Amino acid sequence: MSNSISVLTELLQIFPYWRPQMYFKASLTALSHAMEDQVLACSGYPLVIASFQRERFYRQEAQRYRRIAQKTDQVYVLAAPESDFENSSEVYEKIAFESTDSLAQEWSLIVIAQDYASCLVCQERIGINHDDTNDRVGSAMDNSRRFEGIWTFDRQVSQQAADTLLRRILTYRPELKTKIKQARQKYLPVTTLRRRGVNLEQKEVNNLTWDCPNRHPDPFVQRLVSYLQAGQYKLLKANRSLASKEHKERLINSVTTAIRHSLDPEEILHLAVQKLGEGLGVCRCLVYRCRETDTIATIQHEFLSAGIASIKGEIWPLHDNPLFQEVIKLRDSLMIEDANNDPRIFKRTKSNSDSKSLQSLVIKCSILSWLLVPILYRGRLLGMLELHHCGPNPVDWKDEDVALVNSITTQIGVALIQAEAYANLQYLNEQLEALDRTRSNLVAITGHELRTPLSTIQICLESLATEPDMSPKLRQVMLNTALQDAERMRKLVQDFLTLSRLESGRVEWHPEPLDLAECVELSLSNVRARNRDSNLPNIKNLVTSELPLIQADGEWLVEVLAKLLDNACKFTSSKGSVTIEVSSTHPGSLEVTVADTGRGIEPNCLETVFDRFYQEEGALRRSTGGTGLGLAICRQIVQGWGGEIWAESDGKDLGSQFHFTVPIFLKTIPCKRNKKTSSAKTSKLEKQ
Repeated sequence: MSNSISVLTELLQIFPYWRPQMYFKASLTALSHAMEDQVLACSGYPLVIASFQRERFYRQEAQRYRRIAQKTDQVYVLAAPESDFENSSEVYEKIAFESTDSLAQEWSLIVIAQDYASCLVCQERIGINHDDTNDRVGSAMDNSRRFEGIWTFDRQVSQQAADTLLRRILTYRPELKTKIKQARQKYLPVTTLRRRGVNLEQKEVNNLTWDCPNRHPDPFVQRLVSYLQAGQYKLLKANRSLASKEHKERLINSVTTAIRHSLDPEEILHLAVQKLGEGLGVCRCLVYRCRETDTIATIQHEFLSAGIASIKGEIWPLHDNPLFQEVIKLRDSLMIEDANNDPRIFKRTKSNSDSKSLQSLVIKCSILSWLLVPILYRGRLLGMLELHHCGPNPVDWKDEDVALVNSITTQIGVALIQAEAYANLQYLNEQLEALDRTRSNLVAITGHELRTPLSTIQICLESLATEPDMSPKLRQVMLNTALQDAERMRKLVQDFLTLSRLESGRVEWHPEPLDLAECVELSLSNVRARNRDSNLPNIKNLVTSELPLIQADGEWLVEVLAKLLDNACKFTSSKGSVTIEVSSTHPGSLEVTVADTGRGIEPNCLETVFDRFYQEEGALRRSTGGTGLGLAICRQIVQGWGGEIWAESDGKDLGSQFHFTVPIFLKTIPCKRNKKTSSAKTSKLEKQ
């Protein structure tokens, strides 16, 4: 029985010259109440037909229609049932139509009396409004529902609308046929005759139509004007509120979009402060990075209105700033409407240095109204955002503005954390790449360094085993070659074990007073002994015995010196020279320098030469042997006693210098060295 064509559509087809108007729900409520009040205020027995979309809308007006029913017995109320609304004829006629009927989208009220008639027929614009399945009654958005329809005092339009609705009522309540027929004859004579096919002249129409003077009862007019004025005021207020919210949402979106396009923290802060300053129209907007424990901060990003002095690059006090400390304590924004009358700034004792510092800051920066908002991420302080109003009158920081700034600082905090995470990810990627290079070098170097001596040893041993008639001289050559390569493999394994111990922290250090000159001589003898069959470059020892005693572990100090000298000799031709000398340029320590005139190092490689398995020529294109662990071991040893080690070079084929520091023995009483102890220690180091 549902109808797909709406009452409004039928009216517009019959009266094509009518144009529907737009109404908000609040306006329709006002008009309906005015029409209902007119019925209650006037005498007579009018026809009243009210069509509600849902039962819940009818329940709000049920009491009023009980009062109207006391004035007339021709009252019809239509609604789509939801709980207990059903067809009945108790106080007035209730018609429950199906929820699929077009009436479910319409709001209609028709009143026809002897001396007046009024008609309100509207259809809701569902495409704009919220879902009807939601209970909107009493909600703030209910009054924003929009309708299109007709509101008129025209009797013919009213009669036609009533006739259409009465026909709808008959489809649901056919038992009301007699009552509806009486209503038609009394209230709709012209419409009834026309429906029967009777053609009427205009004179006959005028005779059948009740006289309808152009008058509006005072209660109707007063109520109508009151509701319309109130509705218009609410509408304007709502529009302003919506415009303000839209502006703030646009501002948040613009800031968020701007900062999300960058992973550079400095660019994020610059974009945020510019967008926020422009959007809020403040005199000055600034942002700076800081932590809770910082005592000062530097202003690096600011927005300025015309005529406002810049404070970019200024030092901002934090430790002596009670406002900053209060923000940290509250973990929330702090609003100051008038800095000149704030007790935290200008009403303290003259001896309070914090207050004086803050007063001078306010005066210097012309701050009248102040807003401080922390940039937080999970309770961690990342920075501070400040808004300054510089006059001439103080401003009242509105809650919605503060909430807006809080929202933006939240976005800034998230963006900063993302930028930090990206930077950390880049660092981790670099570390992974370095580890991958280390792994590749490890495989290449160890494979080369192990395979070559193993092959030599295998060949020598096979020759000795399969050729019993080998001459003693050749047999000795084979044995010496195998022993040399076995020693080479032993040194490789020893370097791996040494670096592993140092990096794991399993080394027990035994610092003691030492004579640096003796340690240098011992390391030189070790280098000469290991390279007795090689043509070493000229080694110049410029270390004298007049140096102060040093505090170090003797075994590891000789290890560092020996590896640096080995490295210098390896990359320096026999015609070159290697120099070792000591200076006291660092307070509390001596600086040892091992310089050579050899191959040199590219400037961009001066830091990486201390990495594990570093090979300047590549793992498989080396012209000299070695594992690339020597300098890495030296760095671990020097750092173990708290010293520093670094390399210098002017470039390729221009030689290189390796420096490290060792602490001076600070004991005031001279250390009497026992010759037997020194000799025993020297013997022990030589064995190692």
